[in-house]
Amino acid sequence: MKLLSVAIPCYNSAAYMGKCIESLLVGGEDVEIIVVNDGSSDDTSKIAHRYADRFPSIVRVVDKENGGHGSAVNSGLDAATGLYYKVVDSDDWVKESAYMAILDKLRELSGSDKVLDMLISNFVYEKEGAEKKKVMRFGHALPKDEIFTWDRVGHFHKGQYILMHSVIFRTKLLREAGIRLPEHTFYVDNVFVFEPLPYVKNMYYMDVNFYRYYIGREDQSVNEKVMIGRVDQQIRVNKIMIDYMVDNKKKIFANKHLKNYMINYLDIITTISSIMLILSETEENLEKKKELWKYLKDKDSYLFYKLRLGLLGNTMNLPGKGGRKVSATGYRIAQRFYKFN
Repeated sequence: MKLLSVAIPCYNSAAYMGKCIESLLVGGEDVEIIVVNDGSSDDTSKIAHRYADRFPSIVRVVDKENGGHGSAVNSGLDAATGLYYKVVDSDDWVKESAYMAILDKLRELSGSDKVLDMLISNFVYEKEGAEKKKVMRFGHALPKDEIFTWDRVGHFHKGQYILMHSVIFRTKLLREAGIRLPEHTFYVDNVFVFEPLPYVKNMYYMDVNFYRYYIGREDQSVNEKVMIGRVDQQIRVNKIMIDYMVDNKKKIFANKHLKNYMINYLDIITTISSIMLILSETEENLEKKKELWKYLKDKDSYLFYKLRLGLLGNTMNLPGKGGRKVSATGYRIAQRFYKFN
């Protein structure tokens, strides 16, 4: 059995996927790299198979019909044989020194009495043209270099949460959690990180800058204009997360630290949905914003008031044109600080 399976969802990624694959190959025989060609029309499949021919014991290729990013993640998980599972997007890459340190730690912990469910590390916003790269760390909220449970998880900064870039899950846990991401939908990485959390018991945080998250292509899903254009998909993901929270409330609320973190995560995603609808400046989307918050209220009044009366929810629901301007200004400030999209 491999130690780590790394899935690389690819759709017309020929121009940049090589950098991603090359950065992962240094993991050697402990790693399997699963390149999922999601119905590309360029040379993605050809390049993937070229690597598989050169490194047959490390690289595998899954060619499939187009189903979107979530579908590619699902296919990667179906094919995975590793003890742990990681997703790396085809335009991103990993830092070699941090990668080797993480593999060493996974190897060490795989023989431990305590079963590791989730390993967390830092990621770096590799924003095109930015002189200084923003590093997302979690040392203020998570114990470093030790196995810990939810009871040791502290407070995250407002607006901060653990993205897919930061996590490596135990493969069997993902299967036990029944993770199946929706097809033909962007932003499903939030579902991937959100839904396994109630199944996670033991965690480990390494303060290393492992994942390099590239931002700069105009067609990227996190580009603001693209996000506004795909806001219906953002809302779909938001509602999936609301439904999951409500349907699993008893299990989630059994631990206050898990509950607080997942409410915080849902708060952030609902805020992102709201701000994109506000920034679009259309009456139709302002109505969709009202409908989203009504959906949450109808589903669970406790969650609604928890989010609505919090700092983020309150800021997103200020009345009138002036209130929406304040919301947009707050978003711009956060954008400059965190360096996202």
